[in-house]
Amino acid sequence: MSQENASEQGQRLGIVVSGSLTKGVEVKLDGSASVEDMVVGRYVTINGQKQRFFGMITDISLGVIDPKLTLTPPDITDPFMAEVLAGTSTYGELHILPMLTIGGDVTSLIGGPQPVKTVPSHFSRVNLASQQDVELVFGKEDEKRFWIGNPLDMETKICLNLEELVKRSNGIFGKSGTGKTFLTRILLIGMLQKSKAVNLIFDMHNEYGWESSSEGGRTVKALKPLFPSKVAIFTLDEENSRRRGVSTDFVVRIGYDEIEAEDMVLLRQTLNLTEPAVEAVYQLARRFGKDWLQGTLNLKDTEELPEDLNIHESTFQNLRRGLQTIRRLPFVEPHAQTNAVKCILDHLDRGINVVLEFGRYRDITSYILVANMLTRRIYAQYQERMEKAMAVGSAQPIPLVITIEEAHKFLNPEVASRTIFGTIAREMRKYNVTLLVIDQRPSGIDDEVMSQVGTKITCLLDNERDIDSVLAGVSGKSELKSVLAKLESKQQALIFGHAVPMPIVIRTREYGSAESYRAFSISGETETEKQAERDIEELWS
Repeated sequence: MSQENASEQGQRLGIVVSGSLTKGVEVKLDGSASVEDMVVGRYVTINGQKQRFFGMITDISLGVIDPKLTLTPPDITDPFMAEVLAGTSTYGELHILPMLTIGGDVTSLIGGPQPVKTVPSHFSRVNLASQQDVELVFGKEDEKRFWIGNPLDMETKICLNLEELVKRSNGIFGKSGTGKTFLTRILLIGMLQKSKAVNLIFDMHNEYGWESSSEGGRTVKALKPLFPSKVAIFTLDEENSRRRGVSTDFVVRIGYDEIEAEDMVLLRQTLNLTEPAVEAVYQLARRFGKDWLQGTLNLKDTEELPEDLNIHESTFQNLRRGLQTIRRLPFVEPHAQTNAVKCILDHLDRGINVVLEFGRYRDITSYILVANMLTRRIYAQYQERMEKAMAVGSAQPIPLVITIEEAHKFLNPEVASRTIFGTIAREMRKYNVTLLVIDQRPSGIDDEVMSQVGTKITCLLDNERDIDSVLAGVSGKSELKSVLAKLESKQQALIFGHAVPMPIVIRTREYGSAESYRAFSISGETETEKQAERDIEELWS
């Protein structure tokens, strides 16, 4: 092979010596390739007799020609002897999982990469994947594809087709401190730039609106400063926003009469309600109508209940204690003066993304109540609009992505089948609404819901149940499990599913510097270029 061709195809690593389609192939490293330079998650190409294969290194091991060497290791204090043994008696071995076939050669590829259906022949040559190989598989950044990161030890840009991504619900997982928030923010920015969807983000910790802090304590910009005309900030806590010195577009208030019986199902666990208490809510709602919550709170005991309601005293008191918790929430009032659902829909219809900040009200009860209540009503509106559009052939509503944190609280096996979030996940994009779920405990999410998550972006997980949950049903699960376990604790993620042709380990792109802000904001919102530049200069001056 000429030096030029070797450069195009990447460094030669070794040859295929054994393997299978289901378990992958074993590659014996050449003596010139150091086993210590190999990294789990890197990409290789295999030149078979008729096809080229694209795959991932999933394991690295050491081998010896003579087993006696492991029992009586030779003296390698002599550098020459060590070099001789390394080239003849000992060797490195790679376990590689071929995932795609990419044609006889790169230039003659027709039809794009295809899922692998066979294995390369014995002694096929194995090379590190070149930049050209990676771009062939994952594409280049364009009006639809968004750069999310780079392969390990390569500067090639890995891009996601965000128009395809938002067609299904997706998930970002990882244990605390692995960078889920930064990764989510990058993905949301990509959606703002490249996709035709709008986002409704339930921002539990005030991290996606104006600014947030990195673990190092540095303040970083969020969505509003980078896309001032494309993002609106809603808040439950106007006082908190004023104290932080940020402006808001709308203050959300929830009226007692806006809370329906269905909204209480998700709150059962957080309010410590019994099953009979939840059933009692439906009875009270049928009896009192929209004012059931106020009516229930006005009652002192079961003696004041209408005779046709068969509710036990202990059940009634259990329910009242839960409703008292809701009544004490500062943003809940007898009658809200403004309609939050209508205002959110008005913004979404104009292509403006909505970030709902929770301010100081970060307890799970507040988060579940508001996210569930608003989502149910917005989804009902989308369902009505889609059915009307299909009936008369009119324009469909803009695709909507709803982002929720602590997703296992909304999608655990006990409640997933009865909540709006479980419905959205199962129906995929039937009514132009999908989810972006963020969680550090994916094992707490219902298995059926997890099976419907189109693309999963997974940072480091160290709990065996969480790893098994994320990888359930994935081809090559055992190999990917070893890759996932070897991720670094920050700025690395495994992406697999609908939006990528094969699993990919990335180093996420940099976020938080003036240069990164400039790349994000100016490319996505040229009409506010001057304002973005002023913001950047102000922050970094």
